[in-house]
Amino acid sequence: VPPVPAGCRAGVVEVQRSVTAVLGQDVVLPCRYRAQEGEQVVQVTWLKRGPAGRSAEVAVLDLRHGEHVQDAYVGRVLRRARGALEDGAIVLRN
Repeated sequence: VPPVPAGCRAGVVEVQRSVTAVLGQDVVLPCRYRAQEGEQVVQVTWLKRGPAGRSAEVAVLDLRHGEHVQDAYVGRVLRRARGALEDGAIVLRN
């Protein structure tokens, strides 16, 4: 999302504070952006928070360049929906 000029309203990112997963099953990590008129999501980046609060990139969903999943997550992280990135949810396999 581009920077928002002073006095302009931005859309809202909707995520779930907690997601429950079952070992051995797929789980959806939802992320939706309710864009304001004229806004377009061009990139969504998923990070994993590790020890001591450090973050590591898991996947990048990009409107122009497609999806890039870090090697450690290839085959386990998939984009849930095709099309506009306002739905930036991912699926964690198994």
